[in-house]
Amino acid sequence: MIGIRLAGGFLAAGAVTAATACGPAAEHGTGRTPVAAVVTRQPSETLSPLLAKALPNVKGKTFTSAVVTFPPNGKAAPHRHGSAFVYAYVLEGTVRSRLAGEPVRTYHQGQNWFEQPGAHHVLTENTSRTKPAKLLVVFIADTGDKLKVDDPRS
Repeated sequence: MIGIRLAGGFLAAGAVTAATACGPAAEHGTGRTPVAAVVTRQPSETLSPLLAKALPNVKGKTFTSAVVTFPPNGKAAPHRHGSAFVYAYVLEGTVRSRLAGEPVRTYHQGQNWFEQPGAHHVLTENTSRTKPAKLLVVFIADTGDKLKVDDPRS
């Protein structure tokens, strides 16, 4: 019985030694970055335009609609929409949002909000780690303006 325990102990020690040999010290020889050291970016949103139409009764303004899809755990970079008036409607999922100077708000499917021209959108994220979220977004913007301008990275 003692011989079996001793052999088991040697096996366990050998397994620890083998695992240690495959650790960070072994990676220096391969030139590969350890998986745990790789920094991944949080997934971001995708904007899919639906319709863009110049407003016939408001010179210089364009109506644009789009679907914005957030993958699971997706998050938009802080951004602005220039001089556009923005309306957003949650088609699917749950989105957490915050405009500068306002509290964080959570919007569920069927809920909506708007943003005044020049608003700074500091947080927009899908609250789910497993399901996508989708928004229908309508912009009334100056014709030719970019609809979204991300903050510069610091």
